[in-house]
Amino acid sequence: MGNPVVITLGAVLAMVLALVAVRELAAVGRSRRQMVASAAGLVDASQEPLLARADRRLARSARGRAFARELELAGITQRPSVVLLGGVVIAVAAFYALWTLLAPALGLAGLAAGFLAVRWYIGRGKERRREAFIAQLPEFARVLANATNAGLSLPTALSVAADELAEPASTELRRVSNDLQFGADLRRALDELRSRIGSREVSVLISTLVVSSRAGGSLVTSLRGIADTLEMRRETRREVRTTLTQSIATSYMVIGIGFVLLLGLNVMYPGVVEEMTRNIIGQVALGIVFVLFGTGFVVIRKMARIEP
Repeated sequence: MGNPVVITLGAVLAMVLALVAVRELAAVGRSRRQMVASAAGLVDASQEPLLARADRRLARSARGRAFARELELAGITQRPSVVLLGGVVIAVAAFYALWTLLAPALGLAGLAAGFLAVRWYIGRGKERRREAFIAQLPEFARVLANATNAGLSLPTALSVAADELAEPASTELRRVSNDLQFGADLRRALDELRSRIGSREVSVLISTLVVSSRAGGSLVTSLRGIADTLEMRRETRREVRTTLTQSIATSYMVIGIGFVLLLGLNVMYPGVVEEMTRNIIGQVALGIVFVLFGTGFVVIRKMARIEP
């Protein structure tokens, strides 16, 4: 009795393994076909994820490519379609909130919230990435000084710095190194870095590298001196940013107070804001209020802004 049971179990196990093997072979074949089709540009659009299709359509337009580049400069890894979808969601939510809580006319103004939210998100990402890169400049200058002091050429020293430094300096320096490997001029490659980062500290360091590569001189001594100077500037920027934190928070409070006042007025006198939007005097008053609060926000932000 034991032999038939063993034979049956063995047959079942063999069938299961055969089915698994067939499934794996089919998966490998499908993967190969997709790779070949992708390489030949024959990818079936219906098999692509929805977000991938949206990104591909965005990449076809000049504005879509510019938007993707802005996300790249900001260090944002989210898909462009996801960022745009988030802006649309915020715009719809702001539209509905202002329509129901204040007045239908103000709901239309809420549609701009999506655009402003996406712009703020990208601007904040750029600022954070710039500050992170500036914070790495002293270490970058020291790595270059040590590499050139060891007898390495400047392009090789840039490649070494790209391998040793963390993000975002690693990505930016790797781009410079790749440009140099493909025959780009040193000044042109470094100018591309300057345009992407846009900082005085970066400009000073790049000017030193370009001048030293053309006119010669003690590059090691210059880089070590720049490293010490950049270290002091980094500490100064940190102290100034800490001091201006309260002013930055105040600028956002100015906008928040304006909407809170309108909401409180509408709660105490239901329908008064909607009535103001229908009356010419109320429209003028609301326009003056928006201009005053917006001017206050812009002025405070300008006063608290640190030049890059």
